[in-house]
Order: sequence, then C-alpha cells, then structure tokens
Amino acid sequence: MSTLFDQLTEKVSSADKKIVFPEGLDERILTAASQLGSAGVLTPILIGNKDSISKKAEEIGIDVSSCTILDPNDYAEIEEMVQAFVERRKGKATEEDARKILLDENYFGTMLVYLNKADGLVSGAAHSTADTVRPALQIIKTKEGIKKTSGVFIMVRNDEKYVFADCAINIAPDSQDLAEIAVESAVTARLFDVDPRVAMLSFSTKGSAKSEETERVVEALNIAKEKDADLIIDGEFQFDAAFVPSVAEKKAPDSVLKGDANVFIFPSLESGNIGYKIAQRLGGFEAVGPILQGLNKPVNDLSRGCSSEDVYNLAIITAAQAAAE
Repeated sequence: MSTLFDQLTEKVSSADKKIVFPEGLDERILTAASQLGSAGVLTPILIGNKDSISKKAEEIGIDVSSCTILDPNDYAEIEEMVQAFVERRKGKATEEDARKILLDENYFGTMLVYLNKADGLVSGAAHSTADTVRPALQIIKTKEGIKKTSGVFIMVRNDEKYVFADCAINIAPDSQDLAEIAVESAVTARLFDVDPRVAMLSFSTKGSAKSEETERVVEALNIAKEKDADLIIDGEFQFDAAFVPSVAEKKAPDSVLKGDANVFIFPSLESGNIGYKIAQRLGGFEAVGPILQGLNKPVNDLSRGCSSEDVYNLAIITAAQAAAE
C-alpha cells in the first residue's frame, strides 16, 4: 500500500494541484490538510470561518499556514460565483436561491472546482454521500457520453492491484451503465499503473446460463467495445473463469482474457459491495476507495468513520485524477 501511494505522491507533487476540503473544522481534515500542505504535495483549500479554523487548529496543535482558507460568508468573488451558479443550473435557481445555496460548504467548494479555482474536492468526513455527490452532479456533471458516475475500489495486497466496480453508487445498472462503468474503470486502472484487462462478471460464462441478467451483461460488453475498440475486455464471466487460467482454458478457451483479468465489473451494486468486502476481509486485501469516476472533474467521498490517513490518501488520489486530465 505504501508503494502505491508513494508512486501517486510522486506524480502529484510536481503538478501543483489545489484540492478543496469543505469540512474545514473537522480535526481529521485539518490534520491531513496540514500534512499535505507542509509537505508540498498539494495546496489544500479549507472551507469555513478563518478565525474558527485557526482556533481549532491551534487547539489540536496543527499548523495550517500552508493551507488556503475561504469563507463563503465573505468570499470576495461571490458575485461571480452566484452568476455562474445560476447559469449552470439553467433556470432551476434564482440569484437569491444561489446566494443561500452557496453558503453550503459543499456547494461552495464544488463551485470553486467548476470555476477552475481548484482542481478537485474531498468531502464526506461529516456529510453523507448524497451531500457530497449531489452538488457534483448538478454543477460539475458527468463527462460527455457518460450518464452516471460510479464508484471503484482499488484492491491492494503486496504487489497485487485489482479494480472492482461499481461497488458504491449504482444499485441496478443497465447495460449502458455497465458499459460506461467498464470503460471508465479502465481509465481509473491506468491511473494506478494497472494495464486494464476487463472482465464483465456474471453467474454465467459465455452462455453457460441464459437469463435477463446474463443478457444484460452481454449487451453491456458489446456497448463497451463500441465505446473503446482498443480496450481488452470480455464476458460474460464467472469470477473463476476471469481469474484462474486453468478454469479460463476450460470455460472460455477462445477469449482474449486467459484468466488474467485485473479489472472486474460486477453486474450490480449488491454483488460488487459483497465482492470487495469478501476480498478485503477473507482475502487480506486493502480496499482503497470508493473512488468516484465519470465526472468532468474529480470529486471524492470519504466515509464518516474515516481517519486522517484516509483523508490524506483520498486527497492524493483526487489530485492524481486531476493531474491525469
């Protein structure tokens, strides 16, 4: 794990990225932001009242002099932000609405990213996933050709690295969703120096069972191939056929994958969430994420039970996503 983040830190340290932390009074956020800023890894932007943040930092012995602190209540460029928000929401918010909404730290922080005053955002230490993701979907929005954002985990054990998706966002993805998740997961894999070999998972391998569920995966495979003709991808696969060479030889001898898949697309959130937790708890893998993908600019969601180390690591991932754009 340390090697993984050493590599990412090296990538982002020279990129001079600015990452927004809307939860500027959270002790874990302050600790991680101080470490990131003082080490010169990135420039943290803390959202909140400057006096309150400075007082909190002093109380816990944290130096935030390397961080930028912005307060929505006295932000010098708030009028520019209000106008940009109204325009972006296309009639769904008046100027009066915008002034109220932008007092919310997550909306304010997301607008900083949208206006290119920051490169990415990390939130969720004290907010729900919806509080973090909703502003991103309304303002930053998904990339062209992508209808929905999705969440991946990088599963790490010693020198092994695999990508599991979607394990965080889409409960019942349709074929189009699964195809988008597959293509975007390959992009995320490359960010972590994983050369993607993508398996579309199911309870069937190459037609061994027929159902609405298996046909949805087959259709997703075809759509994904149209989206990225160069992508090494195949399915539908049971996990063992995608991962074990001897099983692959028996069940799918003609596949481009030979039991060497490293990006695994689960057919539902239920299966993805169960799958990554089994690998984590029984297989001894560390689960890095969830990492949100598919947005025009990176926004990532912390668990409310996160540690300062989790904040630090997710900020580095967010900066790496920004640097890769």
